[in-house]
Amino acid sequence: MDKRRLTRILARADEKAVASLAASYREAHQPLVIKEPEKTLAMIKMREPVKQSLFYIGEVIVYEAVVEISGTHGVAACMCSGKESDALKVLNMAIIDAALNKGVFAEMHALLELERQQDDQLMKENALHLRTMVSFESLDQQAPSDLNAFKGGAK
Repeated sequence: MDKRRLTRILARADEKAVASLAASYREAHQPLVIKEPEKTLAMIKMREPVKQSLFYIGEVIVYEAVVEISGTHGVAACMCSGKESDALKVLNMAIIDAALNKGVFAEMHALLELERQQDDQLMKENALHLRTMVSFESLDQQAPSDLNAFKGGAK
């Protein structure tokens, strides 16, 4: 699993789900915390749609942490809500990353199930938004007949 997908799944998950995934690796592998979870600023990069050039739109507060399991590092950074429980969530995310990097992470089915649940929830939310979408009809379809009526009336 690539890092972007892993981070997206874990960042969307609640603290309890991430903690349950990391619990067995906390106990069995005794991860060494290299960098305690702390708040920091990260720049948000965006692509300008016309020229496709990159620019920085601003800064956001994130939590980041680094751990080590038997010589293998795990890193996590997450834009969170600012609660103190977010620090523990990021630490658990780093433990899961280290377990994946080490090759000892055996809970892939639980991670994929969590992703499926998140996708289902997102589809439900999108369906709710689609019900409120307004359908606009184009006036171009009526313009030629209106235009001809206007021209005919001017003669």
